[in-house]
Amino acid sequence: MVKIGDIEVGAFPLLLAPMEDVSDPPFRALCKEQGADVVYTEFISSEGLIRDAAKSVMKLDIYEKERPVGIQIFGAVLESMLRSVEIVEASGPDIIDINFGCPVKKVVSKGAGAGILKDIDLMVKLTEAMVKHTKLPVTVKTRLGWDHDSIKIVEVAERLQDVGCKAISIHGRTRAQMYKGDADWVPIAEVKNNPRMHIPVFGNGDVNSPERAKEMRDVYGLDGAMIGRASIGYPWFFREVKHYFETGTHLAPPTMVERVEAARRHLKMSIDWKGEKLGVFETRRHYTNYFKGIPDFKKYRMKMVTSDDSASVFEAFDEVLEKFGDFQFA
Repeated sequence: MVKIGDIEVGAFPLLLAPMEDVSDPPFRALCKEQGADVVYTEFISSEGLIRDAAKSVMKLDIYEKERPVGIQIFGAVLESMLRSVEIVEASGPDIIDINFGCPVKKVVSKGAGAGILKDIDLMVKLTEAMVKHTKLPVTVKTRLGWDHDSIKIVEVAERLQDVGCKAISIHGRTRAQMYKGDADWVPIAEVKNNPRMHIPVFGNGDVNSPERAKEMRDVYGLDGAMIGRASIGYPWFFREVKHYFETGTHLAPPTMVERVEAARRHLKMSIDWKGEKLGVFETRRHYTNYFKGIPDFKKYRMKMVTSDDSASVFEAFDEVLEKFGDFQFA
């Protein structure tokens, strides 16, 4: 049984990755229902929290049905990070996660996210200070290194563990790679196989099939898999992986009725949480995957992703069910 601090999270937990404008409460709820063992919020700016920026504060919303849930924060200024820990604690998460992996330029340019991979001493210092500042388990999400020539992830992980980090999730790319090329899981396995390591080591990057998840577990020996892009618009990925682990066979894909129902619920929950305009807009990115593989679908997809009012999107769902209700997904 894998534990993050004192929290039991399963034999080989599947974690929903923190994804900007994706890992919000509606989507986390759907993933949890489909078997995600741990879910993380979208990453939250420590500076935004301190300024009481509306978007940052809104991301603190968590719900009992999500637990265990981690709130992820990013930043590079010690005082701001410590103050944000206090704000995050008040929201009652189970875990506080530090983002040392986001490769986006606007984050990196401030020395945060993957930008901190240029200053490992600061990375360790921030982690240690945050661990001392909270009773909640602190975890870290990071990348292999800044670029191929600066990969020291075995040493980095060991140092983070030594200052009290309770688990580490490692994306198998460098910052220089962004999301290009293949994720390299070998260095992540080297972290796990380091005899000094005793905290859970989770792999991230290119876990895009049940077979790949099994490979991460059985070949690379990692403690769990963090799932990102494979789950967008497809929360069933978690149940499919677990079914494959248990049976060695593939679960039948969700039916059209299941997909339409999930899309409806997703949109409704988003509107309830964010309001009509934002709820409609931020759910759009999921529809391509909800209905992937249907021939002659462009007309319906365009209606879903261009309509500004929810009534039109709900209408599109009804039209899809009526026209494609018997469609068999491969």
